[in-house]
Amino acid sequence: MSRILITGATGTIGTNLTRHLKEKHELVLVDIDFSSFPEDLKQGVEFIQDDLTELSAWEGLLDDVEYVIQLAANPDPDADFYDELVGLNYVLPQNLYKKALKASKLKRVIFASSIHASDAYPDNVQVKTTDQPRPDDLYGVSKVYIEALASYYAFNKNIESIGIRIGDYKSDDSELDPDSDFNGMAMFFSARDMNHLIDCCLEATLEEPYLLVNGLSNNTFPRLDIHSAKVKLGYKPQDNAFAILNKL
Repeated sequence: MSRILITGATGTIGTNLTRHLKEKHELVLVDIDFSSFPEDLKQGVEFIQDDLTELSAWEGLLDDVEYVIQLAANPDPDADFYDELVGLNYVLPQNLYKKALKASKLKRVIFASSIHASDAYPDNVQVKTTDQPRPDDLYGVSKVYIEALASYYAFNKNIESIGIRIGDYKSDDSELDPDSDFNGMAMFFSARDMNHLIDCCLEATLEEPYLLVNGLSNNTFPRLDIHSAKVKLGYKPQDNAFAILNKL
């Protein structure tokens, strides 16, 4: 059992991960508002309501924490840079890594990047994490930033990190649009596969202190290449949007 801090814990992914991890690990959940968070998930976990864009909110937060799952961000592709992205998507990650330097028990940061960091490639191109980033909006630009930030702290400050470029995340198969086109199915990432990938990120031994992988399900054509996640993390996705929608 590890002590894991999850930022942005009340979001869709954070909620599903809490449900998946709470029986196996000691969880510390942090977000700015827990008023709509399921009451049953508050049982047996520590939750802290605070604004992590403020550096002072991190005081003591990483004490005894072994892993951080960094989900907090504004995911709106139309978000205004100054008013809506700077604090959550730029300042908050820097606060995390600044405080990680003094977190004696921290083993690894696992952070959410996004398909938006590379989604300006043509639809018929399968994008690898080794390809040049090509963000399709300013939200995607902010994800390229956290990837670079994590790489800097990994190779220069010895803060180990794994980033996941998350595809079109769905909590349930029913959320898949039956009329999805080829590219829509190619971007599908199920909650079950995401949960499994997080388990892999928690358990893997890395060859280098920084790793960036793509997070998608086992779609007949995955928009993002997931070979690296399979080889370096032991990722074995089970779901396939093309099979779910009977469009093989």
